[in-house]
Amino acid sequence: MKYMTILAILVALSTPIFSTFVEAGPITRACLQSDRKAANRSLCNCIQKAANTHLSRGDQRLAATFFKNPHKAQEIRQSDRRSHETFWKKYRAFGSTAETYCRRS
Repeated sequence: MKYMTILAILVALSTPIFSTFVEAGPITRACLQSDRKAANRSLCNCIQKAANTHLSRGDQRLAATFFKNPHKAQEIRQSDRRSHETFWKKYRAFGSTAETYCRRS
């Protein structure tokens, strides 16, 4: 009985920590892990919300890689692949939305 009580307390205490990380999308995680000075939870969550409106989950994973490797964004933008062109159009719309709505964060 004592073991179950301790286990229940540990689960209750750790749930908020883990649920926050699990709920965070790929953009939020990449933003928070970046070395950018302006990155904070509020801003990164706002950017994630903009991503949710314009980008699929796969598109978000690709966009998240740009935080560590900005040159990859340039490669995608200049690519001749139709899928990259489609992604880039959605990415630009996402960027405009994020810039407009997250400026205050």
